[in-house]
Order: sequence, then structure tokens, then C-alpha cells
Amino acid sequence: MAITTTTSSAAPRGAAHARPAGRRPRSPYPAWFFLPAAIIYTIFFLVPTFASFYFSLTRWSLFEFEFIGLENFVQFFREPALVTGLVNTVVYGVVTSALKVVLGLLLGVLLTSQIIARGFLRSVVFFPVLVSTIGVGITFQVLMDPFGGPINEALAAVGITGPGWLTDPSLALLSVALVDVWKGVGLATVIYIAGIVSIPQEYFEAARVDGAGPLHQFRHVLLPLARPATVTVIILSLIGGLRSFDLIWAMTRGGPGFTSDVIASVIYKQYQAGFYGLSTAGNVLLFVLVTAIVLPLSRFLNRKEVEL
Repeated sequence: MAITTTTSSAAPRGAAHARPAGRRPRSPYPAWFFLPAAIIYTIFFLVPTFASFYFSLTRWSLFEFEFIGLENFVQFFREPALVTGLVNTVVYGVVTSALKVVLGLLLGVLLTSQIIARGFLRSVVFFPVLVSTIGVGITFQVLMDPFGGPINEALAAVGITGPGWLTDPSLALLSVALVDVWKGVGLATVIYIAGIVSIPQEYFEAARVDGAGPLHQFRHVLLPLARPATVTVIILSLIGGLRSFDLIWAMTRGGPGFTSDVIASVIYKQYQAGFYGLSTAGNVLLFVLVTAIVLPLSRFLNRKEVEL
């Protein structure tokens, strides 16, 4: 008697529903779930953005407008004060972001080490971030007063003649930038603290076993692995610096003269003077400037991989 056996190969469960390679998984939510967010985004971002681009090509008031093409942009670059504001914007953004990256990294390393009152010091460093920017500007305007200000009075007590922090054309923009760094370095420090504490300790232990000192660990272990935090701080600080207005207006109002003007303060002055089309063109230039700098920089920084 012959025994015959039949073998049946059953397909794995779910094989019939397996998606082709390379295709993204389908969202479990209907597309209309995104409709409310799309409507809000269109009303509050897309419509004002395209309206700004259009009105930058017009001479307009609250009740009428006249299409004039690129005349506003030509006039913008013909005005020396406006070009000065454009240059100051780039300088201010680069200086403030660079100092926040360096100081934030150093403070992050310090405040993740085994020091006394570490939690209290973290709170002290972060506290200026919570203070009103206008309040900080007014306070430092008093502190940096060249005649009787506490900073110059303290310098005079040790025999040093203090400069005109906010009245010297060569120092005004840098003085405001330093105050901006003092106020914003706490956020950079918190980002670096989060990045540093997320690094596995095994890397540092392996480096110590190989005989690496603190400086070698900082350069070859901490810096590469804290790169995501560095990228975040650079992008956020640069965007904030390029768009800065309130601190500059509170401390110098763009003075003395136009030496500390940035694009945002120039735009505000043009609105005050009734040149709405010219100021709208300044808004468009600021948008293009921030996009042209931040977008390629972000793609470049995020493309690099961490290598140990």
C-alpha cells in the first residue's frame, strides 16, 4: 500500500496585503482630516504672503493702490540708509548666532559636569529668556547710558573711561548684539544640555580607556555627537537674529543716525512715514533674505553625517 503525502505551502499571513517596495504606507486617516489645518494655513500664511508680494509692486494706501512694478525695489537699493539696514541685518544675525553657539556649548558642557548648585545655575542662565525683550532693552538702555550709567560708573571706579555704548556709531549695533546674546544664550544652553545628556556614556568611557583626556573627549566625542544640537542652535539663532526688531528699537531706535538700523526697523520707519509700498518691498526682501540664507544652510548642515 503506497502512502502519498501532499504538502501545501501556505502563504504567510498578510502577504496578500504586502505593499510594493518603495511605496510609502498609506495614512489611516481620511484626507479631509487635514482640511481645517490647510484652511488656517492658507488664510493666515499663504494669502498674506502672496498679498505682500503683490503689494510690494504697488504704491498703495489704505483705500487705493497703483501698480508700479519693481520701482519700490529699485528705490530700496538706491537709498543708502536702506542698504545699511540690509548689511546690518546680516552682520547682526551672524554675530549673535555665532556667539550663542560658542557660549551655549561652553555653558552646556559646564552645566552637565559635576559642579555645585548645577540646577540653580541652569535656572540662572535660562532666566533672561523668560524676561520681556522690551523690558530688557529699556533696562540695558539705562545701564549703558554713557553719562551716569551703572556700567560706565563701575568702569570709572577702576580708572577706565567707559565708551558711549549706544551713542557711538561704531559700537551701537555691537552693544545691542551683546545684549541679545545675553538674553538668548539660555535657550541655546538648554538645547545643548539636552543634546549632551542624550550621548551614551559608553563613548566617553571607551575614550578614557584609550587614554583620551578631557580635551580629546570634547573634540572627538562630544562635538560630533552634539551636532544635532549645534544645527538647531545655529538655525534658530540665525532666524531670530535676521528678524530682530524689538530689542534694537527699544535700545537705539536704529541710531545714532542709521548705524544700528536693520531691515525690520527700516520697514517700521517707512510704515510710520506712510511709504507703505516701499515698506512692503522691505518685508519681501527680508523674507527672501532669511529664506536664501537659512534654507541652504539647513540642508547643508543636516546632510552631513556624524563620524567618529
